[in-house]
Amino acid sequence: MADDMTSQDLLGVRNQDAVSAIPQDELDRLTDALIAAFKTVYDPEIPVDIYELGLIYKVDIDDDRKVDIEMTLTAPGCPVAGEMPGWVETAARSVEGIKAVEVSLTFDPPWDPSRMSDEARLALNML
Repeated sequence: MADDMTSQDLLGVRNQDAVSAIPQDELDRLTDALIAAFKTVYDPEIPVDIYELGLIYKVDIDDDRKVDIEMTLTAPGCPVAGEMPGWVETAARSVEGIKAVEVSLTFDPPWDPSRMSDEARLALNML
């Protein structure tokens, strides 16, 4: 995740202008739990979790606690392209209170190393 992007930029309610039916403390809990769940999924070729790599582009939580996740891969030809969205879905479904999950894969914009957090850069000796 780029250093200037916060979890609030990434995760939120479907319509930012509308008031969510989910209380703010519950949204905060879901957000924290989803981030923790994403951090359990690793790109098998890179020893860093997908959240710190910046592969999660967007997460919307609607009032029915359905989560829509938009993610990418480090490259379109990634050997786990067919599997990783399923891993992300399974991780998100493990969060208590989440009712449904849909993961979509995008390559727009293409992933690049600037999306990685400092934690990921440190783990990969890129600092």
